[in-house]
Formats: sequence, C-alpha cells, structure tokens
Amino acid sequence: MSPPHYHAPDGGLPPQSQLLTSRAVFTEAYAVIPGNSMTDIVVSRLPHWQGARFWVLARPMSGFSETFSQYIGEVVPGGGSDRPETDDGAEAAIFVVQGQVTIQVGEDTYSLGPGGFAFIPAGMQWRLNNTAEQIAKFHWIRKKYVAVEGIAGPQPIIANEADITPGPMPDTEGRWATTRFMDPEDLSHDMHVTIVTLQPGAVIPFMETHVMEHGLYVLQGKGVYKLNQDWVEVEAGDFMWLRAFCPQACYAGGPEPFRYLLYKDVNRHMPL
Repeated sequence: MSPPHYHAPDGGLPPQSQLLTSRAVFTEAYAVIPGNSMTDIVVSRLPHWQGARFWVLARPMSGFSETFSQYIGEVVPGGGSDRPETDDGAEAAIFVVQGQVTIQVGEDTYSLGPGGFAFIPAGMQWRLNNTAEQIAKFHWIRKKYVAVEGIAGPQPIIANEADITPGPMPDTEGRWATTRFMDPEDLSHDMHVTIVTLQPGAVIPFMETHVMEHGLYVLQGKGVYKLNQDWVEVEAGDFMWLRAFCPQACYAGGPEPFRYLLYKDVNRHMPL
C-alpha cells in the first residue's frame, strides 16, 4: 500500500486569464471553500508568530461555524511562536501536512512530520517552531473547552497517523475506515479529530443528519458529496463546513483513496 498523501496549499495568485467561475459555495447549511481559493491575498497574520501566515477556513460567526475555528498554517524555516495561543480557554489540535515542526507541550518537546498530530488541552503552555530547512504546513483547530463538573480535563496527545490502525465501519470490508486520534470513550474530550478514508468506489450510503458540526478538509483524492439538497464535487485541498443537522452523504471517485481530516464537537449537553 502506498503511503498516505497530505495536500497542502501553495498560495500564489491566479493568472489574469483565469475564469471567475468557481466551486465555492456558502449556504446556511454548508460551505465549500475550494483549494484554489487559498491564495496569497487571503492569508492572515497572527500575534506572536514570526515567519508564519495562516489561511482561515472557519471561525465562529452567526450562521456559520458555531463551535470551532480552523486554520492552515505555513511557517518558514526559523519561524514559529513561543506564544501561539492568546486565549487560555482554547484547546488546540495540530495536524502536520508538510515539512517538520518542533512542538513543546508543557515541559516535553516533540518533532512532528507529515501525519503528526498533537492535542493541547486548554490552559496548557505550548510552542511551535520550524527548526528544519523547508517550509512547514499544518492544520490548527481551536475550540473553547467546555468543562464538566466531576470530569477531569483531557491530557495532551502526541501521535502520528501511521501508528494508528484505522477502524473499519461495520459491513464495509474496510472500504470505509476511520483513524481516531482521541479515544471515543473518553468523555473528558469535547471534540474529536479523525481521518476518514474511503477507498475508490466506497460510499457513505445514507444521509447522515446529526447534531455534530463538521469541519472537513480533503487531504487526498476526490469525491462527490450530497449536502442538504445539492450534489457537490470536492477534491484534495478543498474545505467543507457542515452545520449541525445538515444532511450529508458521499461516495469516493477517482483512482486513489478519498481521505479527509474531520472535526466534530462531541460529548456535551446542548447549551440551553
């Protein structure tokens, strides 16, 4: 089996000859941000980061993402931050798609390459720097942690996709599988980050309709999603946001696996 591929944006600008037609969609139920939307003119700079820029894929706002924000970060050699997070209540999930980063969580330091994952609990000090010789790119998911009386907060997680055995969905013969970075039985977590893999021709054969909100970044391959009442084609580099209860299903197309990084909020009562 070939090693997994992780798409990362290159930035730049489209030529003046490019058509304005795009697959970008923004609705009340879902949004699609195509990979070619991630150009140099839409990057953000963040406080206390050096040699870094960010594409913001989702942020809490009325009628859009309600529970999380998600960025793709690009850090040049020698860049990074000793104070990446300015909100003590925010937890973080980092997933590296290109290059190498050094991340310090508390007193411990780790080197993460492609497929590397780190979960940092809210209130824990952390640092991220690029000490290698090539540009590093990573996803950064931020969520305000929802504490529950009587349940201790989560612990840090350092992992790599390559070291985790995907769990197949029942009755799919492994054609649809999920790589889980958090233990689904651990109620200290109020969010899950996973990688979903659909082999060519595999399908999610029913319209999922559920309370969890999704952020979904296509890492590899292409597929066709049914979102609400629309059919939407997506490919590596595209991002989707799905509102709670947005009907959703898909099938994988093309010659390679269709793989995506998935966020969802879990394990908490609905705020009243």
